[in-house]
Amino acid sequence: MATDDCMNDLLSRRLLLGRFAVASAVTGTFLLSPTVLAATKHGKEAAAPTKLGTKPAPPLVMLDPGHGGKDPGAIGVSGTYEKHVALATARELKAILEKGGQYRVELTRTRDVFVPLSDRVARAQKRGAALFVSMHADAMNDHSVRGASVYTLANQASDAQTAMLAKRENSADRFGDPGFHDTPPDVARILASLVRQETRSGSARIARTLVRSLDRELPMLPNPARHAGFQVLKAADIPSVLVEMGFMSNAQDEAALRQAPHRKLVAAAMKRAVDGWFVATGRLSVAELSTG
Repeated sequence: MATDDCMNDLLSRRLLLGRFAVASAVTGTFLLSPTVLAATKHGKEAAAPTKLGTKPAPPLVMLDPGHGGKDPGAIGVSGTYEKHVALATARELKAILEKGGQYRVELTRTRDVFVPLSDRVARAQKRGAALFVSMHADAMNDHSVRGASVYTLANQASDAQTAMLAKRENSADRFGDPGFHDTPPDVARILASLVRQETRSGSARIARTLVRSLDRELPMLPNPARHAGFQVLKAADIPSVLVEMGFMSNAQDEAALRQAPHRKLVAAAMKRAVDGWFVATGRLSVAELSTG
């Protein structure tokens, strides 16, 4: 299929990406690793050096627990902080992903600290992540709304509810220090346009896989695969998704997310989706997963 060809091409490009910090983020601009710029300047692809005969390192999954520190995120109807739920579930997912040895896993924050949105993306690119998963449990004005959902990047929101969520999530950087971010050079924007469609294909695939897996275990929003201009998903070269595990504004969702067994259930469903995505994209085989 054409999409699979695009994904294979994108994965081959991964050799180019993720060794240095990205250019500063600006709204509406995709972020591209400087490694790509250097490789293009010299007219060839740059590959990370490996020792002859050594096995390639497992792919890196970057998990992004939303909010943190002075940014609590959504506050539940009984006082639960989104930042704590996101970190606890991310830690659970990290543990089960690492258990079989097929992945390396890192978190954009490992404790209750504030991390600017652009720094989260930059860390994923600097570390050469193969997949970026941002984890949240937001709030809605309508407290009857409950269920999980999965979001990918788009210039226009899929619906008014998603537009509001993106606005809330993107406002997290109001907790950071004020500063001026230089616009990336023109060449970065040109190169970003060459890879972003392939990255979007990978993002759409992991989103569909997550929806199917989460739907087996959790209540879901209607039309749970949605999209909007989430700042934290703007890496041009890394398939990225944002998962809302439920809504802290809903008493049932909040009560469930406060419980460790439920968070483990969410993490297990997400792990199945990550496994399925890596197999579908050819990064791992079913045999490799079965040995874990």
